Amino acid sequence: MAGPVLVTGAAGFIGHATAHRLLERGETVIGVDIVNDYYDPSLKEARLSTFNGRREFSFHRADIADTEAMAKLVRDNGVTRVVHLAAQAGVRYSIDNPMAYERSNLAGHLSIMEACRHAPGFEHLVYASSSSVYGDKPMGGQGFSEDEPSVDPVSLYAATKRACELMSQSYAKLYGFPQTGLRFFTVYGPWGRPDMAYFSFTNRIMAGESIEVYGEGKMARDFTYIDDIVTGILGALDHPPEQGGHRVLNIGDSHPVGLMEMISTLENAIGREAVKIMKPMQPGDVTATYADVSKLRELTGYQPKVMLAEGLQRFADWYRDYYRVG
Repeated sequence: MAGPVLVTGAAGFIGHATAHRLLERGETVIGVDIVNDYYDPSLKEARLSTFNGRREFSFHRADIADTEAMAKLVRDNGVTRVVHLAAQAGVRYSIDNPMAYERSNLAGHLSIMEACRHAPGFEHLVYASSSSVYGDKPMGGQGFSEDEPSVDPVSLYAATKRACELMSQSYAKLYGFPQTGLRFFTVYGPWGRPDMAYFSFTNRIMAGESIEVYGEGKMARDFTYIDDIVTGILGALDHPPEQGGHRVLNIGDSHPVGLMEMISTLENAIGREAVKIMKPMQPGDVTATYADVSKLRELTGYQPKVMLAEGLQRFADWYRDYYRVG
C-alpha cells in the first residue's frame, strides 16, 4: 500500500481540489497550509471544512518554510509523494510586497525539497510553476513550448517561479529524486481565488458596480477549468521521470480566449451586463498566455474537457450558492 500523499497549499484553490480527487481515488492525504490573509481566510477555512469527516485526510496548519517541521512531517508519516502547490500567488501583489515571495516561494520550495531528499524511498515531487515564466511573449499560431527560453520574467512572482524550476533541476541532479514542475495557465472555477479577474468581475457585476478592464481588453488568457487541471496534476504525479530526472510541463487548456470574450461569457453566465471602464495594462501583466500541452498529453493522455462557457456557468452557480446572492 502506497504511503500518504502530502499536498501543500491544501486550503488553496488548486490544493483543495487536488486533495479531494486524491481522496476520491482511495489515497490518504496530508494537507499543509499556513492559511494566510492574502485573500479572505474565511474562504480558505470553508474549503478546509469540506474535508470534515474524511478520516483519510489530516491537516497541519504550518509554514512550508519551516524546514524542521516539513522534514518531520514527511519522515514521521512515510511520505514518498508530494504535490507542492503552496506559494505566494499574484503578479500584481509582487510589485508592492516582494518580501512575501522570498519566504513562501523560495525558502518554502527549498524546505520542501530538503524534506523530500531525506525521505526514504522517495518517489516523486510535483510542484507548481507558472506560465508567467515565459514573460510577455507574443502569441503566434502555436502555444508556448517548454523548450523555449524562460529568461525574461516581467514580475518578481514570475522570477521566483523560474528560480524554483532551477533549484529543482539542481536538486534532482545532486540528490537523485524525481521532480516535475507544472507551468499552470490561468486556472478558474468553483472555490477559486478572489484576486483572479473572473472572480473579482463577478463580485462587482453581482453588486451592480463597474469593472476595470486592463490592457484595453486586448489581453488573452488560456483559461483552464479546475477539474481539468487536477486531472493533469494527478496524471503527472503517476508518471514520474527516472531517478534524478527533472522536467517542466505546461498544463493549460490550449485555447486562449480574449479578455472581452471572457467578460461576455461571464455576463451570460451571470445574466447581467457589466459596465466596463477600460484601463491600460498594469506593471507585471503579460499580453497573452497560450499553452502547448503536447508533452503532458503524450505522457498522460491529458485532454481538457470543460469549455469556458460551461466552466464559467459552474462558477457563477457556485458563487450564488456560496455567497447566497440572487
